[in-house]
Amino acid sequence: MTIPYRDAFQLLAGKREEELVVTSAGNSSQMWWDVTKDADKTFYLDASMSMSTLFASGVAYGLPQAKVWAFMGDGAFVMNPAMLMVERDLDLPNLVHILVSNRVYGGTSDLDLPNKPVTDYVAMAKSMGLDRCWNFDTLSALDDGFDAAFRGNDKGHSFVVLELEPMTAEDHRIEEPPMDGPEIKFRFGRYIESIYGTKVFSHQF
Repeated sequence: MTIPYRDAFQLLAGKREEELVVTSAGNSSQMWWDVTKDADKTFYLDASMSMSTLFASGVAYGLPQAKVWAFMGDGAFVMNPAMLMVERDLDLPNLVHILVSNRVYGGTSDLDLPNKPVTDYVAMAKSMGLDRCWNFDTLSALDDGFDAAFRGNDKGHSFVVLELEPMTAEDHRIEEPPMDGPEIKFRFGRYIESIYGTKVFSHQF
């Protein structure tokens, strides 16, 4: 079973509190922007090429008092599954790695991923030593298991797989976040400075 792409993002957006969010390039950035219109406490990491959760790890490491969610598409994940080795080594209790598993390359016309029917992302994570792993393939299961997976990560890194349907043709036409890289950087950094009292930029204006 799989969850409609938009439904999953709407549920997560509705449950979000003060979490900082890092999105992966492509579909997750588009959908998160369309659902939330958040321009300050989300970093839309364009052209991330499997680096979104490692970037988020740096944010979580530097801000242990913050909660951080990091989206990654499975097309990006298969480029660098060894990221889980780094994440397990850090074992950050304030980071949730959200793997958007729709089994296609969403940025290239939904071409099927290799090994699509059998790849088990949770098994891959557990083979690298991650203990706190979840897989959700219905909206009701995601709703029921949300607190354990997203709020109960005080004991270590959390790895959450969302089994989603590919985006619909209509959703593929939604806009990208209407900001360039420097604006995203400064909005996100200034938000962190204002909320957490942490100096992000060396020059203050």
